[in-house]
Amino acid sequence: MSDSPITQRKQDHIDWLLQDEKIERRQSGFDQIQLTHRGLPECDYAQVDSGITFLQHSLSFPLLISSMTGGASNTLNTINENLARAAEHCQVAMAVGSQRTMILDRKAEKSFQLRQFAPTVPLIANMGAIQLNYGFGFDEAQRMVDVLEADALYLHLNPLQEVIQPEGDTNFAKLAKKIAHLKSRLSVPIILKEVGCGLSEKDIQLGLEAGIKWFDLAGRGGTSWSRIEAHRTDNNQQAELGKMFQDWGLTTPQALKQARPFQSQAQFIASGGIRNGIDMVKSVIMGAQICGVAAPLLKPAMASTNATIETIEQLQQEFRTAQFLLGMPKMADLFLNDSLLVP
Repeated sequence: MSDSPITQRKQDHIDWLLQDEKIERRQSGFDQIQLTHRGLPECDYAQVDSGITFLQHSLSFPLLISSMTGGASNTLNTINENLARAAEHCQVAMAVGSQRTMILDRKAEKSFQLRQFAPTVPLIANMGAIQLNYGFGFDEAQRMVDVLEADALYLHLNPLQEVIQPEGDTNFAKLAKKIAHLKSRLSVPIILKEVGCGLSEKDIQLGLEAGIKWFDLAGRGGTSWSRIEAHRTDNNQQAELGKMFQDWGLTTPQALKQARPFQSQAQFIASGGIRNGIDMVKSVIMGAQICGVAAPLLKPAMASTNATIETIEQLQQEFRTAQFLLGMPKMADLFLNDSLLVP
């Protein structure tokens, strides 16, 4: 284990995810959405096509392995390598965890040098947008992109997590202007991403004004970062605050509804509480181009590449089966098709 405080923080996050079952909230709202089954689907299951194009790459189905980790430790290296190898094998996209650690500790770079394991699929770099108010700028962001050889950069928004986190940075003032400036210089697209509380209509509008065309809505109901950070503080008041806000925010379905008016101006990633292929299909119907999944892949990624591949293939089979049972053999048939939702 590295002596880097940020690497230790990332290891703490994983440890608590594995130890506290209540961090997995299971309150995403997807169970309340019902789809219209077709007893006569009028299509051949063997001909169902779930493929999409994302960041100019062809994917087997609309899965993005969402941001999890990275840092200067063998455990974090192994997780990211297994995820990258599985992404390549299954032809799905992958995003890494926050790369701030590699700016502060060069030994952490190895965990983000993943293009060698995933040469043909989209990789997304990751920086906290808040760091633009704490000394980071174009040079740091471009370095993150270069080390990963990334196709895009996540700028993640995590105001709740930062308030609860013992080391939190909480000055979110005037960030939109700095995001716009970074966007104008960076070599790849920026994706504005929440980390589990959802993006609202006003957030999307601010992002659009900054020139952003991709948004990861990342609603609540899956992993609660507020609860994770509550475990990490020695301050009882902060710990209680973290638990009070563990279910704060918009669910992913609610965020997708708020994003609906902007479908002609931007493209949206659904993540946060997506736990199976049926949730993914529901997300596409509600306006997502691609779906991010993280927590279900953590334990497999800690075990092996093969275990990760098996989990991804299970998600793919679930997605294709739901697509077939809706009588929708093409992805274009699903997207924004409200007739597939039971009123």
